Amino acid sequence: MKFYSTNKKSPLVDLEEAVMNGLAPDGGLYMPETIPKLTNDFFNRAGLLSFQDIAFEVGKNFFKSMIPENTLKSMVQESFNFDVPIVKLDKNLYVLELFHGPTCAFKDFAARFMARLFGFFAGRSQKEITILVATSGDTGSAVAHGFLNVGGVKVIILYPSGKVSPLQEKQLTGMGENITALEIQGTFDDCQTLVKQAFLDKELRGKINLASANSINIARLLPQSFYYVYLCAQLNDKNLPMVVSVPSGNFGNLTAGIIAKKMGAPISRFVASTNSNDVVPQYLKTGDFQPKPSVSTISNAMDVGNPSNFARMLELYADDVEKMRADIRGANFSDVATRDAISNVFNKYNYIMDPHGAVAYLGLLNFVNKFKGYTGVFVETAHPAKFFEEVEKVIKEPVPMPNRLKDYLMREKRATLLHNEFQELKSFLLQ
Repeated sequence: MKFYSTNKKSPLVDLEEAVMNGLAPDGGLYMPETIPKLTNDFFNRAGLLSFQDIAFEVGKNFFKSMIPENTLKSMVQESFNFDVPIVKLDKNLYVLELFHGPTCAFKDFAARFMARLFGFFAGRSQKEITILVATSGDTGSAVAHGFLNVGGVKVIILYPSGKVSPLQEKQLTGMGENITALEIQGTFDDCQTLVKQAFLDKELRGKINLASANSINIARLLPQSFYYVYLCAQLNDKNLPMVVSVPSGNFGNLTAGIIAKKMGAPISRFVASTNSNDVVPQYLKTGDFQPKPSVSTISNAMDVGNPSNFARMLELYADDVEKMRADIRGANFSDVATRDAISNVFNKYNYIMDPHGAVAYLGLLNFVNKFKGYTGVFVETAHPAKFFEEVEKVIKEPVPMPNRLKDYLMREKRATLLHNEFQELKSFLLQ
Protein backbone atom coordinates (compact mmCIF):
# COMPACT_ATOMS: atom_id res chain seq x y z
CA MET A 1 0.00 0.00 0.00
CA LYS A 2 1.20 3.51 -0.87
CA PHE A 3 0.66 6.73 1.08
CA TYR A 4 0.19 10.27 -0.24
CA SER A 5 0.49 13.75 1.31
CA THR A 6 -2.62 15.78 2.06
CA ASN A 7 -0.82 18.74 0.43
CA LYS A 8 -0.43 16.70 -2.80
CA LYS A 9 3.07 18.07 -3.53
CA SER A 10 5.16 15.07 -2.46
CA PRO A 11 5.55 11.69 -4.17
CA LEU A 12 3.81 8.53 -3.02
CA VAL A 13 5.77 6.56 -0.41
CA ASP A 14 5.60 3.10 1.12
CA LEU A 15 4.62 2.35 4.73
CA GLU A 16 8.18 2.53 6.10
CA GLU A 17 8.86 5.96 4.66
CA ALA A 18 5.46 7.30 5.76
CA VAL A 19 5.99 6.00 9.30
CA MET A 20 9.63 7.03 9.66
CA ASN A 21 9.17 10.51 8.18
CA GLY A 22 5.92 11.25 10.00
CA LEU A 23 5.35 14.46 8.05
CA ALA A 24 5.60 14.63 4.25
CA PRO A 25 8.31 16.90 2.75
CA ASP A 26 5.62 19.34 1.59
CA GLY A 27 4.32 19.69 5.17
CA GLY A 28 1.27 17.51 4.57
CA LEU A 29 0.06 14.47 6.49
CA TYR A 30 0.28 11.01 5.00
CA MET A 31 -2.91 9.17 4.04
CA PRO A 32 -3.38 5.66 2.61
CA GLU A 33 -3.85 5.81 -1.16
CA THR A 34 -6.89 3.57 -0.77
CA ILE A 35 -8.94 2.50 2.24
CA PRO A 36 -9.53 -1.25 2.06
CA LYS A 37 -13.03 -2.64 2.51
CA LEU A 38 -13.70 -5.35 5.07
CA THR A 39 -15.94 -8.10 3.70
CA ASN A 40 -19.44 -8.99 4.87
CA ASP A 41 -18.04 -12.36 5.83
CA PHE A 42 -15.61 -10.67 8.20
CA PHE A 43 -18.38 -8.85 10.05
CA ASN A 44 -20.53 -12.00 10.14
CA ARG A 45 -17.83 -13.79 12.15
CA ALA A 46 -16.27 -10.79 13.91
CA GLY A 47 -18.48 -11.17 16.97
CA LEU A 48 -16.69 -14.43 17.78
CA LEU A 49 -13.20 -12.94 17.43
CA SER A 50 -11.02 -11.51 20.20
CA PHE A 51 -9.77 -7.95 20.02
CA GLN A 52 -6.32 -9.27 19.05
CA ASP A 53 -7.81 -11.36 16.23
CA ILE A 54 -9.71 -8.37 14.89
CA ALA A 55 -6.63 -6.13 15.14
CA PHE A 56 -4.62 -8.68 13.16
CA GLU A 57 -7.28 -9.10 10.47
CA VAL A 58 -7.75 -5.33 10.04
CA GLY A 59 -4.03 -4.59 10.34
CA LYS A 60 -3.13 -6.99 7.52
CA ASN A 61 -4.92 -4.69 5.10
CA PHE A 62 -2.49 -1.86 5.86
CA PHE A 63 0.74 -3.55 6.92
CA LYS A 64 1.08 -6.88 5.09
CA SER A 65 3.09 -5.42 2.19
CA MET A 66 5.96 -4.48 4.54
CA ILE A 67 5.64 -6.73 7.58
CA PRO A 68 5.58 -10.56 7.52
CA GLU A 69 2.32 -11.98 8.87
CA ASN A 70 3.97 -13.84 11.74
CA THR A 71 5.78 -10.64 12.79
CA LEU A 72 2.55 -8.65 12.57
CA LYS A 73 0.73 -11.23 14.67
CA SER A 74 3.45 -10.99 17.35
CA MET A 75 3.25 -7.18 17.29
CA VAL A 76 -0.51 -7.33 17.82
CA GLN A 77 -0.33 -9.88 20.64
CA GLU A 78 2.40 -7.96 22.49
CA SER A 79 0.82 -4.54 21.96
CA PHE A 80 -2.74 -5.30 22.97
CA ASN A 81 -2.31 -7.47 26.04
CA PHE A 82 -5.06 -5.71 28.01
CA ASP A 83 -8.86 -5.61 28.06
CA VAL A 84 -11.13 -3.44 25.90
CA PRO A 85 -14.40 -3.44 27.89
CA ILE A 86 -17.72 -2.18 26.60
CA VAL A 87 -19.79 -1.20 29.65
CA LYS A 88 -23.58 -0.98 29.53
CA LEU A 89 -24.97 1.91 31.58
CA ASP A 90 -28.57 1.86 30.40
CA LYS A 91 -30.76 0.65 27.58
CA ASN A 92 -28.94 1.53 24.34
CA LEU A 93 -26.26 3.43 26.30
CA TYR A 94 -22.70 2.08 26.37
CA VAL A 95 -19.17 3.17 27.26
CA LEU A 96 -16.17 2.03 25.23
CA GLU A 97 -13.39 1.98 27.84
CA LEU A 98 -9.96 2.51 26.30
CA PHE A 99 -7.96 3.11 29.48
CA HIS A 100 -6.95 -0.41 30.52
CA GLY A 101 -3.42 -0.26 29.10
CA PRO A 102 -0.27 0.38 31.15
CA THR A 103 -0.60 4.19 31.31
CA CYS A 104 -4.40 4.16 31.68
CA ALA A 105 -5.12 6.10 28.49
CA PHE A 106 -6.29 5.24 24.98
CA LYS A 107 -2.93 6.38 23.61
CA ASP A 108 -1.52 3.02 24.77
CA PHE A 109 -3.10 1.30 21.76
CA ALA A 110 -1.15 3.29 19.20
CA ALA A 111 2.00 3.89 21.25
CA ARG A 112 2.61 0.22 22.02
CA PHE A 113 2.00 -0.84 18.42
CA MET A 114 4.15 2.00 17.08
CA ALA A 115 7.02 1.07 19.38
CA ARG A 116 7.15 -2.37 17.83
CA LEU A 117 6.76 -0.95 14.34
CA PHE A 118 9.64 1.50 14.87
CA GLY A 119 11.72 -1.26 16.44
CA PHE A 120 11.13 -3.42 13.35
CA PHE A 121 12.15 -0.66 10.94
CA ALA A 122 15.09 0.49 13.09
CA GLY A 123 16.39 -3.07 13.21
CA ARG A 124 16.35 -3.25 9.42
CA SER A 125 18.07 0.10 8.87
CA GLN A 126 20.62 -0.20 11.71
CA LYS A 127 20.25 3.57 12.29
CA GLU A 128 19.37 5.31 15.54
CA ILE A 129 15.99 7.03 15.42
CA THR A 130 15.01 10.12 17.43
CA ILE A 131 11.28 10.31 18.03
CA LEU A 132 10.00 13.84 18.58
CA VAL A 133 6.53 14.10 20.07
CA ALA A 134 4.30 16.89 21.39
CA THR A 135 1.77 16.07 24.08
CA SER A 136 -1.18 17.74 25.76
CA GLY A 137 -1.13 15.02 28.41
CA ASP A 138 -1.65 11.36 27.64
CA THR A 139 0.33 10.96 24.41
CA GLY A 140 3.60 11.68 26.17
CA SER A 141 3.16 9.11 28.92
CA ALA A 142 1.95 6.43 26.51
CA VAL A 143 4.86 7.04 24.13
CA ALA A 144 7.35 7.13 27.01
CA HIS A 145 6.10 3.80 28.35
CA GLY A 146 5.72 2.19 24.94
CA PHE A 147 9.20 3.12 23.71
CA LEU A 148 11.10 2.71 27.00
CA ASN A 149 14.37 0.87 26.28
CA VAL A 150 13.40 0.06 22.67
CA GLY A 151 16.73 -0.51 20.94
CA GLY A 152 17.93 2.11 18.45
CA VAL A 153 15.27 4.64 19.50
CA LYS A 154 15.54 7.87 21.52
CA VAL A 155 12.36 9.72 22.52
CA ILE A 156 12.06 13.47 23.15
CA ILE A 157 8.70 14.66 24.51
CA LEU A 158 7.54 18.30 24.41
CA TYR A 159 4.77 19.25 26.84
CA PRO A 160 3.25 22.63 27.84
CA SER A 161 4.43 23.85 31.23
CA GLY A 162 1.65 23.93 33.83
CA LYS A 163 -0.97 22.59 31.41
CA VAL A 164 -0.94 18.86 32.14
CA SER A 165 -2.19 17.19 35.31
CA PRO A 166 0.40 16.45 38.03
CA LEU A 167 0.02 12.72 37.46
CA GLN A 168 0.38 13.10 33.70
CA GLU A 169 3.55 15.13 34.25
CA LYS A 170 5.03 12.45 36.51
CA GLN A 171 4.21 9.81 33.90
CA LEU A 172 6.02 11.56 31.06
CA THR A 173 8.98 12.98 33.04
CA GLY A 174 9.75 10.06 35.34
CA MET A 175 10.99 7.45 32.89
CA GLY A 176 14.65 8.30 32.25
CA GLU A 177 16.70 5.86 30.15
CA ASN A 178 16.07 6.70 26.46
CA ILE A 179 13.22 9.13 27.28
CA THR A 180 13.83 12.92 27.55
CA ALA A 181 11.11 15.40 28.58
CA LEU A 182 11.15 19.05 27.48
CA GLU A 183 8.90 21.41 29.43
CA ILE A 184 7.89 24.15 26.99
CA GLN A 185 6.84 27.60 28.15
CA GLY A 186 3.68 27.81 26.04
CA THR A 187 0.63 25.84 24.96
CA PHE A 188 0.20 22.47 23.30
CA ASP A 189 -0.22 24.27 19.97
CA ASP A 190 3.24 25.79 20.52
CA CYS A 191 4.67 22.31 21.19
CA GLN A 192 3.01 20.93 18.07
CA THR A 193 4.29 23.83 15.95
CA LEU A 194 7.85 23.25 17.21
CA VAL A 195 7.66 19.57 16.25
CA LYS A 196 6.40 20.43 12.76
CA GLN A 197 9.17 23.02 12.33
CA ALA A 198 11.76 20.42 13.30
CA PHE A 199 10.50 18.01 10.66
CA LEU A 200 10.68 20.68 7.97
CA ASP A 201 14.20 21.88 8.93
CA LYS A 202 16.61 20.47 6.34
CA GLU A 203 19.75 20.95 8.46
CA LEU A 204 18.20 19.11 11.40
CA ARG A 205 16.86 16.31 9.23
CA GLY A 206 20.28 15.96 7.63
CA LYS A 207 21.95 15.30 10.99
CA ILE A 208 19.26 13.42 12.93
CA ASN A 209 16.91 10.62 11.87
CA LEU A 210 13.73 12.22 13.15
CA ALA A 211 10.43 10.37 13.46
CA SER A 212 7.11 11.36 14.98
CA ALA A 213 4.83 9.57 17.41
CA ASN A 214 2.12 12.25 17.33
CA SER A 215 -1.11 11.67 15.50
CA ILE A 216 0.49 13.47 12.56
CA ASN A 217 2.06 10.02 12.02
CA ILE A 218 -0.24 7.68 10.12
CA ALA A 219 1.03 4.79 12.28
CA ARG A 220 -0.78 6.39 15.22
CA LEU A 221 -4.15 6.40 13.51
CA LEU A 222 -4.31 2.99 11.89
CA PRO A 223 -4.10 0.95 15.14
CA GLN A 224 -6.81 3.16 16.63
CA SER A 225 -9.22 2.04 13.90
CA PHE A 226 -9.05 -1.49 15.38
CA TYR A 227 -11.17 -0.71 18.43
CA TYR A 228 -13.95 0.87 16.37
CA VAL A 229 -14.22 -2.33 14.32
CA TYR A 230 -14.17 -4.35 17.57
CA LEU A 231 -16.94 -2.15 19.01
CA CYS A 232 -19.15 -2.84 16.02
CA ALA A 233 -18.45 -6.58 16.25
CA GLN A 234 -19.50 -6.62 19.90
CA LEU A 235 -22.57 -4.39 19.55
CA ASN A 236 -23.90 -5.64 16.25
CA ASP A 237 -27.56 -4.61 16.69
CA LYS A 238 -28.97 -4.64 13.17
CA ASN A 239 -32.23 -3.11 14.41
CA LEU A 240 -30.71 0.17 15.58
CA PRO A 241 -28.05 2.36 13.95
CA MET A 242 -25.01 3.22 16.09
CA VAL A 243 -23.80 6.68 17.05
CA VAL A 244 -20.37 7.07 18.68
CA SER A 245 -19.35 10.20 20.57
CA VAL A 246 -15.59 10.80 20.59
CA PRO A 247 -13.86 13.32 22.90
CA SER A 248 -11.77 15.32 20.44
CA GLY A 249 -8.69 17.53 20.64
CA ASN A 250 -6.24 16.89 17.83
CA PHE A 251 -8.91 14.70 16.15
CA GLY A 252 -6.74 11.64 15.58
CA ASN A 253 -9.15 9.39 17.49
CA LEU A 254 -12.16 10.57 15.50
CA THR A 255 -10.23 10.32 12.22
CA ALA A 256 -9.41 6.69 13.06
CA GLY A 257 -13.12 6.08 13.61
CA ILE A 258 -13.94 7.60 10.22
CA ILE A 259 -11.36 5.32 8.60
CA ALA A 260 -12.99 2.32 10.31
CA LYS A 261 -16.39 3.45 9.03
CA LYS A 262 -15.05 3.77 5.49
CA MET A 263 -13.61 0.25 5.83
CA GLY A 264 -17.17 -0.95 6.47
CA ALA A 265 -17.65 -0.69 10.24
CA PRO A 266 -21.40 -0.09 10.68
CA ILE A 267 -21.24 3.20 12.57
CA SER A 268 -24.04 5.46 11.40
CA ARG A 269 -22.95 8.77 12.95
CA PHE A 270 -20.16 10.30 15.02
CA VAL A 271 -20.27 13.17 17.47
CA ALA A 272 -17.14 15.32 17.56
CA SER A 273 -17.35 16.29 21.23
CA THR A 274 -15.05 19.11 22.33
CA ASN A 275 -14.51 21.42 25.26
CA SER A 276 -14.21 25.18 24.75
CA ASN A 277 -11.64 24.54 21.99
CA ASP A 278 -14.38 24.15 19.43
CA VAL A 279 -12.95 25.03 16.00
CA VAL A 280 -14.24 21.81 14.37
CA PRO A 281 -17.82 22.04 15.75
CA GLN A 282 -17.82 25.64 14.52
CA TYR A 283 -16.66 24.46 11.08
CA LEU A 284 -19.51 21.94 10.98
CA LYS A 285 -21.95 24.77 11.77
CA THR A 286 -20.55 27.43 9.46
CA GLY A 287 -18.40 25.68 6.86
CA ASP A 288 -15.53 27.98 7.83
CA PHE A 289 -12.43 26.60 9.57
CA GLN A 290 -10.84 29.23 11.81
CA PRO A 291 -7.98 27.99 14.03
CA LYS A 292 -7.48 30.01 17.20
CA PRO A 293 -5.23 29.95 20.27
CA SER A 294 -6.11 27.11 22.62
CA VAL A 295 -7.65 27.78 26.02
CA SER A 296 -7.05 25.75 29.18
CA THR A 297 -9.81 23.47 30.47
CA ILE A 298 -10.17 20.57 32.91
CA SER A 299 -10.18 18.19 29.91
CA ASN A 300 -6.66 19.31 29.08
CA ALA A 301 -5.76 16.60 26.53
CA MET A 302 -8.34 18.24 24.25
CA ASP A 303 -6.96 21.78 24.56
CA VAL A 304 -6.05 22.17 20.90
CA GLY A 305 -6.84 25.28 18.87
CA ASN A 306 -5.51 24.10 15.51
CA PRO A 307 -6.03 20.32 15.24
CA SER A 308 -3.60 18.68 12.82
CA ASN A 309 -5.90 15.85 11.81
CA PHE A 310 -8.53 18.19 10.45
CA ALA A 311 -6.54 18.03 7.20
CA ARG A 312 -7.12 14.27 7.11
CA MET A 313 -10.82 14.75 7.86
CA LEU A 314 -11.08 17.09 4.88
CA GLU A 315 -9.37 14.46 2.71
CA LEU A 316 -11.79 11.75 3.83
CA TYR A 317 -14.74 13.95 2.84
CA ALA A 318 -13.19 15.53 -0.27
CA ASP A 319 -13.29 19.03 1.26
CA ASP A 320 -17.11 18.83 1.28
CA VAL A 321 -18.65 20.11 4.51
CA GLU A 322 -22.06 18.66 3.61
CA LYS A 323 -20.58 15.17 3.28
CA MET A 324 -18.85 15.60 6.63
CA ARG A 325 -22.06 16.82 8.26
CA ALA A 326 -23.86 13.71 7.02
CA ASP A 327 -21.53 11.60 9.19
CA ILE A 328 -20.44 13.93 12.00
CA ARG A 329 -22.25 16.24 14.37
CA GLY A 330 -20.21 18.72 16.40
CA ALA A 331 -20.79 19.69 20.02
CA ASN A 332 -18.84 21.71 22.59
CA PHE A 333 -19.20 22.02 26.35
CA SER A 334 -17.90 24.17 29.18
CA ASP A 335 -16.04 23.04 32.28
CA VAL A 336 -19.20 23.71 34.31
CA ALA A 337 -21.21 21.34 32.11
CA THR A 338 -18.39 18.78 32.27
CA ARG A 339 -18.37 18.78 36.07
CA ASP A 340 -22.17 18.49 36.15
CA ALA A 341 -22.00 15.47 33.83
CA ILE A 342 -19.42 13.73 36.04
CA SER A 343 -21.69 14.28 39.05
CA ASN A 344 -24.92 13.24 37.31
CA VAL A 345 -23.54 10.02 35.84
CA PHE A 346 -21.95 9.06 39.15
CA ASN A 347 -25.21 9.64 41.02
CA LYS A 348 -27.37 7.90 38.41
CA TYR A 349 -25.20 4.94 37.39
CA ASN A 350 -22.48 4.81 40.06
CA TYR A 351 -20.01 5.19 37.19
CA ILE A 352 -16.98 7.49 37.42
CA MET A 353 -16.05 9.41 34.28
CA ASP A 354 -12.91 11.41 33.67
CA PRO A 355 -13.37 14.95 32.25
CA HIS A 356 -12.72 13.82 28.65
CA GLY A 357 -15.22 10.98 28.84
CA ALA A 358 -17.69 13.42 30.41
CA VAL A 359 -17.42 15.69 27.37
CA ALA A 360 -18.08 12.67 25.14
CA TYR A 361 -21.09 11.69 27.29
CA LEU A 362 -22.52 15.20 26.92
CA GLY A 363 -22.07 15.05 23.17
CA LEU A 364 -23.88 11.72 23.02
CA LEU A 365 -26.69 12.99 25.25
CA ASN A 366 -27.07 16.05 23.04
CA PHE A 367 -27.39 13.78 19.99
CA VAL A 368 -29.83 11.15 21.32
CA ASN A 369 -32.08 13.84 22.81
CA LYS A 370 -32.57 15.21 19.29
CA PHE A 371 -32.40 12.02 17.22
CA LYS A 372 -34.20 8.94 18.55
CA GLY A 373 -33.66 5.28 17.75
CA TYR A 374 -29.88 4.90 18.09
CA THR A 375 -27.55 2.65 20.02
CA GLY A 376 -25.36 5.25 21.72
CA VAL A 377 -21.71 4.79 22.67
CA PHE A 378 -19.38 7.33 24.23
CA VAL A 379 -15.63 6.82 24.37
CA GLU A 380 -13.79 6.96 27.70
CA THR A 381 -10.19 7.75 26.85
CA ALA A 382 -8.52 8.00 30.28
CA HIS A 383 -8.90 6.45 33.71
CA PRO A 384 -10.57 8.96 36.08
CA ALA A 385 -7.71 8.47 38.56
CA LYS A 386 -5.45 10.38 36.14
CA PHE A 387 -7.54 13.44 37.06
CA PHE A 388 -8.37 12.47 40.62
CA GLU A 389 -7.94 16.01 42.00
CA GLU A 390 -10.71 17.32 39.75
CA VAL A 391 -12.98 14.27 39.83
CA GLU A 392 -12.89 13.83 43.62
CA LYS A 393 -13.93 17.45 44.12
CA VAL A 394 -17.02 16.70 42.02
CA ILE A 395 -18.13 13.29 43.32
CA LYS A 396 -17.01 13.90 46.94
CA GLU A 397 -15.46 10.42 47.12
CA PRO A 398 -11.97 8.99 46.56
CA VAL A 399 -11.30 7.71 43.04
CA PRO A 400 -9.82 4.19 43.09
CA MET A 401 -6.29 4.38 41.72
CA PRO A 402 -4.69 1.43 39.90
CA ASN A 403 -1.31 0.38 41.27
CA ARG A 404 0.36 1.19 37.95
CA LEU A 405 -0.63 4.85 38.43
CA LYS A 406 0.41 4.94 42.10
CA ASP A 407 3.89 3.95 41.01
CA TYR A 408 4.24 7.06 38.85
CA LEU A 409 3.40 9.39 41.73
CA MET A 410 6.54 8.25 43.54
CA ARG A 411 8.84 9.10 40.64
CA GLU A 412 11.07 12.16 40.37
CA LYS A 413 10.29 14.78 37.74
CA ARG A 414 13.14 15.10 35.24
CA ALA A 415 12.55 17.72 32.56
CA THR A 416 14.43 20.51 30.77
CA LEU A 417 12.66 23.88 30.59
CA LEU A 418 12.73 25.59 27.17
CA HIS A 419 11.09 28.66 25.67
CA ASN A 420 8.69 28.11 22.78
CA GLU A 421 11.31 29.18 20.25
CA PHE A 422 12.44 26.85 17.49
CA GLN A 423 16.11 27.85 17.58
CA GLU A 424 16.27 26.87 21.24
CA LEU A 425 14.77 23.45 20.47
CA LYS A 426 17.04 23.01 17.45
CA SER A 427 20.15 23.78 19.50
CA PHE A 428 19.05 21.27 22.13
CA LEU A 429 18.51 18.55 19.52
CA LEU A 430 21.89 19.17 17.90
CA GLN A 431 23.82 18.99 21.18
